[in-house]
Amino acid sequence: MQNIELTEDLMAPAEMDEGDREKISRPTRSAFQDGWIRLKQNRGSVIALVILLVLVALAFLGQVLTKNNYYDTNYSAILQAPNAEHWFGTDKFGRDQWARVWYGTRVSLLIAFVAATLDLVVGVTYGSISALLGGKVDSVMQRIIEVLIGIPNLIIVILLMMVMPAGIGTLIIAMSISGWVNMARLVRAEILKLKDQEFILAARILGTSNKRIILKHLIPNTIGVIVINTMFTIPSAIFTEAFLSFIGIGLQEPKASLGVLINSGFQVINSQLYLLLIPAVIIVLIMVCFSILGDGLRDAFDPRMRV
Repeated sequence: MQNIELTEDLMAPAEMDEGDREKISRPTRSAFQDGWIRLKQNRGSVIALVILLVLVALAFLGQVLTKNNYYDTNYSAILQAPNAEHWFGTDKFGRDQWARVWYGTRVSLLIAFVAATLDLVVGVTYGSISALLGGKVDSVMQRIIEVLIGIPNLIIVILLMMVMPAGIGTLIIAMSISGWVNMARLVRAEILKLKDQEFILAARILGTSNKRIILKHLIPNTIGVIVINTMFTIPSAIFTEAFLSFIGIGLQEPKASLGVLINSGFQVINSQLYLLLIPAVIIVLIMVCFSILGDGLRDAFDPRMRV
């Protein structure tokens, strides 16, 4: 190996302007920007996101593409297979299945998103308060969660649906009663890891209120867990709605949802398979795409993968 003599010229500092000496060459990025960049590198998650956007667009705009609507009956066109006039065929009342499928998809997505939003708000608030206050307050709040966990969620939903009249509001309330528990536990676990760190202690020393600590410091640092859990909550809510409607205690005819359509198609599965197959394929697509997207978000927001 050739020996290189170190001279004063080689040890001299690089020549640059005074303002550039401490300049950061890489632009700063927020956690969302950093996660989005990594998410775009996951081809499966991007494809799943595109499919979900297409399905959501069709759920709100699908009926505009046809002259038929989801509720008009036409007894001269009963149980028609897919054709030029009725792209997804018709049901036993002659109603256009294209319009009913996309309207039902809209209803199922609405129920799922509202239920997931309620789970998010209640779960994040409950978990944050429990972890931040700690002590006896945390102990009492966790005992309440343990009681709710001990009761199967499906039993709570079924009992409430049997007591209250079937409807979208009832479904949302039923799924939200204990659906927030998992979110609360995850957020509490994350905040327990954060509450004793230096930036939280500094905020307390400066007299920052608990509300501001939660909103400005703790929740932004748990956003990854919150987003990922929400991505898995939505397909779970869609499946619960479909299951309840399929067994007859959820939404009922003439209302439409993916569960109602699958139930109607199951009754004529031997002769009109398309009535069952089309809504079943859509609900499978929604659930699989949300699961793939959730996995991609988990990897994208994982702090160990940040560079």
